[in-house]
Amino acid sequence: MWQTLDNPKNQNPNSQPASNSNANSSSLATQLRTTAEQATIGRSLVIKGEVSGSEPLYIDGRVEGSINLTDNRVTIGRNGSVAANINAKEVVVMGKLHGNVTVSDRVDIRAEGALTGDVVAHRLSIEDGAFFNGSVDLKKSEHKINADAAKAQKFEPAHSSSQPQAMTASAGKA
Repeated sequence: MWQTLDNPKNQNPNSQPASNSNANSSSLATQLRTTAEQATIGRSLVIKGEVSGSEPLYIDGRVEGSINLTDNRVTIGRNGSVAANINAKEVVVMGKLHGNVTVSDRVDIRAEGALTGDVVAHRLSIEDGAFFNGSVDLKKSEHKINADAAKAQKFEPAHSSSQPQAMTASAGKA
């Protein structure tokens, strides 16, 4: 009664070879894996409250509250409307966002996007035609901070005390 995709019950000699059916099932698995890599809030969904997780998020609906995805990307689609503070690795705005954004990497406001709120990021990109109203606090990346610290140590004198050292010499009689 039940049959698996890999081993059909009735095989017809005129049917496709098994290698093609395996290729079709593997391409289906690839498609499922591709869509499973990113969570999606669809156009008709409305979420009020806190959104948190450990995978990238695409918002095409409406979200109110807070979004906390510290190691992932949040993308607000063209139909997306978000009234929330966002804490993520990266934020891409193609829709409307009202709220403060704190990211560890970058914020990208596309041409059709609008962001009203304060941004704290390492990088900020605003395309022509995009709307932004708020303040920006750009942080140095850890790599650049370490490089600057290494340069400062390189130019520092061997003696780190602020008082000059007096050198004394004594000659003894032989």
